[in-house]
Amino acid sequence: MPILKDILLSIQPVSVTGDTSIEVGSLCIDSRKVVPGSVFIAVKGTTVDGHGFIETAIDKGAAAIVCETMPPVKKDDVVYVQVKDSSLATGLLASAFCGEPSRQMKVIGVTGTNGKTTTTTLLFNLFKSLGYKCGLISTVQNHIDDTVEIATHTTPDAISIQLLLARMAEAGCSHVFMEVSSHAIHQQRIAGLRFAGGVFTNITHDHLDYHATFDEYIRVKKLFFDNLPADAFALTNADDKRGMVMLQNTKAEKTTYSLKMPATFKGKVLENNLTGLIMMIDNVEAHFRMIGTFNAYNLLAVYGVAVQLGEDKMNVLSTLSNLHGAPGRFETFMSPNDKVLGIVDYAHTPDALINVLATIKQLRTGGQQVITVIGCGGDRDKMKRPIMAEVACEHSDKAILTADNPRSEDPEVILNEMESGLSIAHKRKVLRITDRKEAIKTACALAQPEDIILVAGKGHETYQEIKGVKYPFDDREVLVESFKILNK
Repeated sequence: MPILKDILLSIQPVSVTGDTSIEVGSLCIDSRKVVPGSVFIAVKGTTVDGHGFIETAIDKGAAAIVCETMPPVKKDDVVYVQVKDSSLATGLLASAFCGEPSRQMKVIGVTGTNGKTTTTTLLFNLFKSLGYKCGLISTVQNHIDDTVEIATHTTPDAISIQLLLARMAEAGCSHVFMEVSSHAIHQQRIAGLRFAGGVFTNITHDHLDYHATFDEYIRVKKLFFDNLPADAFALTNADDKRGMVMLQNTKAEKTTYSLKMPATFKGKVLENNLTGLIMMIDNVEAHFRMIGTFNAYNLLAVYGVAVQLGEDKMNVLSTLSNLHGAPGRFETFMSPNDKVLGIVDYAHTPDALINVLATIKQLRTGGQQVITVIGCGGDRDKMKRPIMAEVACEHSDKAILTADNPRSEDPEVILNEMESGLSIAHKRKVLRITDRKEAIKTACALAQPEDIILVAGKGHETYQEIKGVKYPFDDREVLVESFKILNK
């Protein structure tokens, strides 16, 4: 087991009281997980301050306490380490405790409002196909090479990340691809990680319930690139109006990708239809199984990362052409008899919804109507609720407003807020069906042959959270079952 004084070399304590030559059995930021020999780190969270649980941790056998404010009474047999910033210290200590696993692999972080999951999943599958052992940390799943684990957060807490990376290093992984959320950057969950590269996909209004302002949201995203080391690369979407802002203060090698303007990695969409994309990338024509301009950006970003990691361009394009995207991201289903196309997508921001509906508009070949089933999550950014409803109505022939994950909120209140921004003309397009299963069934019943149904907002999720309870619910399963019932 590591010795406390050794892992303390990774931080600069304000003061240390006690014998630091003790062995460290584990690191904990949750006092409920403390066991004899643990080091408890008191972190000031958004809702709970860990300093209030120091005594609980000691009672459970914590050998050392790391904190910003020293308790008034200290126990002789406990080591106390005072730091300026417990959140920062957590990541640095966790990295040292685990043997600095991010330095043993090439870790690539992907940040942005939309496209993180698809980009990291494509990178993981690409490099697996190229013969590497890889790790994936994403919203949907975490992979340690062939071992799959269900993810609970877009980016886990700092200790969990380092433990996960340590297992990846032990399994022989050479590359790790991870989503980096704005929450994780702000809460310093990625402190102690050494990134070989960072990718910026795009930025739109989201998480304002947490960041308060859009400018703050942008500032936090930019911090990820500001902190990249000089021997890393920083790859940004030059077509996003904030893309170049991300590179302003980075020490990393600055590279760009674009469909519209000159860039390090240049792409052009030649064809976009239900069979996939045909693109010109760096003057090479390639066919991909994925659909939509937003996926053209994801594919271009993946290509750029792979080339910067030293892979052969033609080999990358050839392998990418056979890959699918992430589960619940523009995932398509066809009804057996009347050929109604069902699409399930995670789009839960106005911009993501616009992108998906714009793609559907491009795919329409005749007079098919588009029916969109959409809700908004509870306990999240309320500002986007009327905008989401407006977008659905603007770009669909019919819109069915329904529950998403209401969490602690009343779903009827959420639907009222969604409807509040609708014009009279748009209200004529709207049905309101709170029960999500009934909403999807109704969309299928309303659809005529070859119509298109979009079920948006939950994507890969296999649950619906209501009043703190997660009930089994999968948009994909409900959609397929509804198709079967109607085609009997």
